[in-house]
Amino acid sequence: MKLSREQLEQFDRDGYLFFPSLFTPPEIKVLTDEVPSLYAQRRPENVREKTGDVVRTNFAAHLYSYPFAKLARHPRMVEPIKQLFGEDVYMHQFKINGKAAFDGDVWQWHQDYGTWRADDQMPEARAMNVAIFLDDVNEFNGPLMFIPGSHKLGVLDAQHDVDTTSYPLWVINHDTIAKLVERARIAAHNEEGRKGIVAPKGPGGSMILFHGCLVHASTANLSPWNRVSVYLSLCAVSNHIRRFKRPGYIAHRDFAPIQCLPDDCLLNRYDVPLPWKNGTPAEELQPALKAA
Repeated sequence: MKLSREQLEQFDRDGYLFFPSLFTPPEIKVLTDEVPSLYAQRRPENVREKTGDVVRTNFAAHLYSYPFAKLARHPRMVEPIKQLFGEDVYMHQFKINGKAAFDGDVWQWHQDYGTWRADDQMPEARAMNVAIFLDDVNEFNGPLMFIPGSHKLGVLDAQHDVDTTSYPLWVINHDTIAKLVERARIAAHNEEGRKGIVAPKGPGGSMILFHGCLVHASTANLSPWNRVSVYLSLCAVSNHIRRFKRPGYIAHRDFAPIQCLPDDCLLNRYDVPLPWKNGTPAEELQPALKAA
């Protein structure tokens, strides 16, 4: 899957691209059928919400789940990022965000690269997320919110929030967010299609890719509909992290380039390694003394 010139220009301007219904219902069913068994496991990779036993995020399923191991090598997700960076990429992080009906908590305003730089010593913003909806996303179940164009401002000041939710995050203060939204709103008068805040919505199988510095957030899910999404955080191989402060299941330490499978991989049998199928390696459960 290659991005067109128009798509490249739009990504440069807005910091994200949205592809409604890029994956078919049968492809998505292969993944959604696997999620309950992953969330039911008592593995360290399952981070639960602060208020109960509901899974907030599942990490590293591509290392022990056959369907998600194939998704991690899917050309529709990997090839556009290789095109944008002009080189091979490796898996910096793989997560399945729950955002469960009624219980899915907020994700505060933040930049992904801000966290990757502060915690992992990733040298440059040459890593980004590509996500697919496993459920329909609507205005009620906590869609991702972006501030278009905010990626052009580089890394913004942030504070390490370890209290609001069960997952610590480097978050941006409200005054800065208000200024960013006003900046984007003003730009919208000059550039058709832009708004102060956007929230891409669509059916399961839709895909978003967004810049590592794009400021984003999502509200709590008070609706009766789940909003499960899968995120591949792909980093240019030459830009690999320099510090192993976080457990290896959160910030991966294997910088091998991803080798894509054929486009039909979700619906057909392909051999993929599952090195953590029988449990998380002990060395991946805690920080390492130093990076490789």
